[in-house]
Amino acid sequence: MREHFELRHTDVAGRIGELTVPRAGVTVETPALMPVINPNIETVAPARLEEEFDAQVLITNSYIIRSTEGLRERALDEGLHEMLDFSGAIVTDSGSFQLAEYGEIDVTTREIVEFQRDIGSDIGTPVDIPTPPDVSREQAERELRETEQALADAEAVDVGEMLVNAPVQGSTHPDLREEAARNAYATDLDVFPVGAVVPLMNSYRYAEMIDVVAAAKRGLGVDAPVHLFGAGHPMMFALAAAMGCDLFDSAAYALYARDDRYLTVRGTEHLADLDYLPCECPVCATHAPADLRARDDAERERLLAEHNLHVSFGELRRVKQAIRGGNLLELVEARARGHPAMLDGYRALLTHADQLEREDHVSKDAFFYLSTESARRPEVRRHHARLDRLPVTGEVLLTEGKGGSEAYDHVWRVLPPFGPFPRELSDVYPLTAETPERVDSAAQEAAARGVTRLVEGNPDAAFTLAHDDWDAAALVLVPDSVTLRNRVVDTE
Repeated sequence: MREHFELRHTDVAGRIGELTVPRAGVTVETPALMPVINPNIETVAPARLEEEFDAQVLITNSYIIRSTEGLRERALDEGLHEMLDFSGAIVTDSGSFQLAEYGEIDVTTREIVEFQRDIGSDIGTPVDIPTPPDVSREQAERELRETEQALADAEAVDVGEMLVNAPVQGSTHPDLREEAARNAYATDLDVFPVGAVVPLMNSYRYAEMIDVVAAAKRGLGVDAPVHLFGAGHPMMFALAAAMGCDLFDSAAYALYARDDRYLTVRGTEHLADLDYLPCECPVCATHAPADLRARDDAERERLLAEHNLHVSFGELRRVKQAIRGGNLLELVEARARGHPAMLDGYRALLTHADQLEREDHVSKDAFFYLSTESARRPEVRRHHARLDRLPVTGEVLLTEGKGGSEAYDHVWRVLPPFGPFPRELSDVYPLTAETPERVDSAAQEAAARGVTRLVEGNPDAAFTLAHDDWDAAALVLVPDSVTLRNRVVDTE
């Protein structure tokens, strides 16, 4: 077990945890956002990130520091914390980004990890190979072997109390991602970044991003803190957290501000297109769009960066509260409605419902049926599986109504999307679900699959289903042995 990471609350695969960073002497609450600090360009001072935004951890680039003479000497002389004026945890990247961008760097894993240790980094990173999406399997396998060697080289360095990242690569090959994660988890390293996903996010390929993360999670233990490398847009924090990501890093707050772009939880706006600022942060509460546009470039960039930070940290607080409240998927659902690519990501998340179900709580406050996607949630899959534990004999009425009949030995309720259950469970989560009066076909079809599961598990019982005018697509899923009654027609 990795003693430096402890879970406090969970919902779906999302979790609130505590990452103990011994060298900094701090404990970071996750999910956490790590603002990226360019050592050559200071948009928002690290001290302000700590004092005004409550940033507990940030990330900077040790390769740039090492390659810049003045910065290198300052870092070695003063240490990163003094140099950046930041008392929280500091993560350092290794130069892998430069390797991906330019194809060559002049440093080895041993050299950069030792340098990170010497300048006072709290979490260091080896020189892994960030294999981009869509490459051939041969290239992905070859570069994965190089990354695994980098992890072995990092293990061999005496790093003292510094934690070390073990990046998980493998491109868009799920089995390689899972293998890479399993191998990384078997090392003595500490934090597990899922790497080379920025091209997927930049292309709004959120569904494939989720598949990559799901594969990595299958290879990692529950005590492994997971960093989604390069994930800095608040619109996808809830989705990524629900798949089990604990750490995010944002260069977007500064890069987007430099281009006059304004972040929201629904996407990105250009300042030139805004007549109003749809936010309550201090920047938006005291400025109008025209006022921001009139500022000089440096001040406008700073103010937009501050807004971008406020909306990003605010969204992470919403994610945490949703985890505590057991309604993270409701937040994901709301965010999914903000962009078609986010909806693709949510649907991809639900294809991993069985994986999510293994980490999800069996009891929460409420289940809200909000869309056809709700019919595929882990709670529905779990209920169907548990029908195997509920034997029933004789004549059985399955009904959406609340009444019964003495003509039957047993009367069970039917609630789309869950399907049948004994009435005694009516007050048990998730069968207390809030569902719309106009139930859609997806909920009916899920309920029909539940009926099928019950019927197949009890071949000696005789079933009657009294449904509320289900669609033909749902009724065709019900076994032929079940007697069907349309309650709507019966009561007319």
